Amino acid sequence: MNRLQAIQNAVRDEGLDALLLTSPVARQYAAGFRSSAGAAVVTPEACLFLTDFRYIEAARERVRGMEVRMTTHERPLRKQAAEWLYDRGAIEIGFEADTLTAEELELWQKEPGFRFRPAHKLARDLRMRKDEGEIRAIEAAQRVAERALSEVLETVLRPGLTERQVCAELVYRLHLYGADGPSFPPIVVSGPNSALPHGEPGGRVLERGDCVTVDFGAALGGYGSDMTRTVFLGRADDEQKRVYGVVLQAQEAGIAAIRAGRTGAEIDEAARAVIRGAGYGDYFGHGFGHGVGIEIHEGPRLSVSGEDPIPAGAVVTAEPGIYLPGKFGVRIEDMLAVTEDGCRNLTRAPKELREIG
Repeated sequence: MNRLQAIQNAVRDEGLDALLLTSPVARQYAAGFRSSAGAAVVTPEACLFLTDFRYIEAARERVRGMEVRMTTHERPLRKQAAEWLYDRGAIEIGFEADTLTAEELELWQKEPGFRFRPAHKLARDLRMRKDEGEIRAIEAAQRVAERALSEVLETVLRPGLTERQVCAELVYRLHLYGADGPSFPPIVVSGPNSALPHGEPGGRVLERGDCVTVDFGAALGGYGSDMTRTVFLGRADDEQKRVYGVVLQAQEAGIAAIRAGRTGAEIDEAARAVIRGAGYGDYFGHGFGHGVGIEIHEGPRLSVSGEDPIPAGAVVTAEPGIYLPGKFGVRIEDMLAVTEDGCRNLTRAPKELREIG
């Protein structure tokens, strides 16, 4: 069963006549094509993809399983979609309540004869379970990211560069080796800045003895990767070595707990218990991981609030960290494909403690 068929079945199962997909992410998932303008309408029997002059030729070439129409000033998107739905007797219309604005919904509701029902969870939950093609796309992005990082660590990273310069070298190599670009703004932080989990690369100059955290990913073919590695410029001191060892042990414990049917909270706790037991519980304040796919942060959530069972086929991160304010921080992150009886690590980059120079 392909992704479009899965959506059609879910629409039927939810008692909807149609599902209106207006976000670029949902349209890409359903149609395999992403654009800044357009909509997809899915019923259990038929599908329509609408976009404007800028994207129509590409859509006609790449969209499969859907009728493709061009919107114009005289024949705008809502008018064409409404007529198409009227012809099929559709009344109950699901919509993406988490992305469609109140103003946009009000405009859709001016079309008479329809009842609109929030259905964003339907599309979001389907996206959690990746098919093999999606997992291969994520792996391909990860291979590019690993190549870029390996080269930066081997030939670029050294005292005297700024965080921003290291980040620029990393982004350049992502493009050089085939990525569409970074999958999110990279984090390159050093020294005391590495204690900021989502710090931004700035003008701080790297120094010998620094802890350097690099969190980034590659975007390729509509999917993204996500990884973090923490390295040391020169020799790591005893405290840095201890913290690194605890984070790595916590990550391994969390990974060992991953399997379909476990909740995100259970997996998070397996890692968190290690950090708490080592005396650093107050310094791990974010979740263990999150889903990765078309969006770099999507379901499921592997955190204290992750109450839903993780499905087989989900691609999730494993990224515990310890952050000591004013001193340094350590985070190690891999991506895993969840299986019925465990998981498969999609990340090949080594993660033993690394001292550079």
